[in-house]
Order: sequence, then structure tokens, then C-alpha cells
Amino acid sequence: MSTRDRILALCVVIVWGVNFVIIRFGLDGIPPFLLGGLRFLFVLFPALLFVPFPKAPLKLLVMYGLAMNFGQFAFLFSAIKLGMPAGLASLVLQAQAFFTLLLCALFFREKIRANHVLGIAVAGGGITVLAMGQAPAANITALGFILTLCAALSWASGNLVNKRIGSVSPNDRILSVVVWSAAIPILPFFVCSYLFEGPDVIVSSLLNIDLKGVFSIIYLSFLSSIFGYSVWGNLLSRYETWRVAPLTLLVPVVGLAAAWIVLDETLSIAQISGAVMVMVGLLINVFGALIRRPRKPLSSQ
Repeated sequence: MSTRDRILALCVVIVWGVNFVIIRFGLDGIPPFLLGGLRFLFVLFPALLFVPFPKAPLKLLVMYGLAMNFGQFAFLFSAIKLGMPAGLASLVLQAQAFFTLLLCALFFREKIRANHVLGIAVAGGGITVLAMGQAPAANITALGFILTLCAALSWASGNLVNKRIGSVSPNDRILSVVVWSAAIPILPFFVCSYLFEGPDVIVSSLLNIDLKGVFSIIYLSFLSSIFGYSVWGNLLSRYETWRVAPLTLLVPVVGLAAAWIVLDETLSIAQISGAVMVMVGLLINVFGALIRRPRKPLSSQ
């Protein structure tokens, strides 16, 4: 990978890691469903004027938009609003890697290897330790924790649809899919905002939006979505997956560090232990297959 592309990849990792702190900022003045609708509204406009419509079947585009965009962020924004710490959310969301493996095995009959099983077991134990570490605010944070896992499952479902889009429309640019799939969740987000957050809250949030809220929408729309996904998709198209994909393991590291520095979020010893177990499980899942058993020496003649 060239130095320029390494820097771009690192920039994306930093943008995605800090993203969780920015979500926390946005939710201070904008309710979750409204924030989600505004995010994807500004992903779609004005990009749709410059980005061609993807050649992928409309059905798959709708499924992708509902799973990856609406499901993932409706659950994630609600989780953080209900008490899930931003740093831990960045880590727990990586459970999508294991959900993706299991769903691919179920629907695409992909083989699950020994390192995948071990990685799932270790990370699952870590997630259990993290869940047990939320006792001081069990009623609120436990719900946030579960919603974050639901967000990870939605992300994994979106990965399956994306895999299907790649098989039937391999020449589609990732940016066109990102931009036009953003049209799918806008109406569901605004409808949910109207039903669950109420018109008074919507009007008040929009009339009293501050610079922090505006910055959050711009960051989530342009940096996290358009910049992040387009650069990442470009890198994946030009390099082997194993060179690029493992760099996402740095996202929760950045997320935890950013939440500690900006939001003063701290972890208990149990939570640190759980976080380490999740990271070890992810590492086993990604790199375990590269570890080869040593060859037996040839017997002497």
C-alpha cells in the first residue's frame, strides 16, 4: 500500500472512531430518529446531483438502505441516547464481524473455520463481561447495550446485502450505493421521529439547533458517510481485502481514546478486561487463519 493510501486509510479510521463522540454531541440537542433522518438527508443532497444511480436491483438497494442505514443507526443512536457510553459503543458494534460470519454461513453456506469459532467464543465472553460491568445503571445501560448489539446485527445484515449487490452488479461504485441508499432511511427516520419523539420536539430541535448540532450533522453526513465509505471502498477495490479490512480494528481503539479524552468516559477493571477480550477475539478472527502449524522435520534417510 502506498504512503498516500496508508494516510487516507488512517484518516478514515480516525474519522470513524471519533464518529461516536460526534454522535454523542449531536444527541445533546437532537433526538435520535431526527438526527438519523437529517444525517441521511444531507448524504443524499446534493450528492445525488453528481453521483449516478447504481445499477444494482432496486430491491437490493432498498434492503441495504433499511439494514445498513436505518436499522444500524436507529439502534445505535437510540443506544447512545439511552446511556450506552460512546467509547464502548464503538467496540461492541464490532460484533458485526461475528454476526456477518454467522449469517454468511447460514445464507451463503460459507465455511466457518476454527479461528472463527475461537474468536467468537473469546469476543462473546468479552461482551458478557462488558454487560456485567454495566451494573451501576443496569436499567438504562443494559437497554443501550442490547440496542448496540441490534445495531451490529443490522450492520451484518447490510453486509450480506452488499455482498449480494457485488455479485449481481460488480461494476457499481461503492459511492453510488452509499449515496442512493441514503434515500431509503430518510422517510422511516422522520416517520419514527414524528411518532416517537413528537412534532413539538422536532420543531424545537430544529429552531434551537446550535453549532454543535450543525457540526454533528455535517460530520456524520460528509466525513463519516461520503468521505469514509467512498475512500474505504476505493481502497478495497485496489488492494487485497486482507491489507485493508483489518485496519477497522483500530476504530474502537480510536473511539475509546476519543471518548476518554473528550467525554471523560472511564472504564472499570471489569470493563477493560471485557474490552481486551473483545479485541483479542477480533484479532483471532482476522489473523488466526494466517497462523500455520510448523511443519514436521523430514526424517533422515
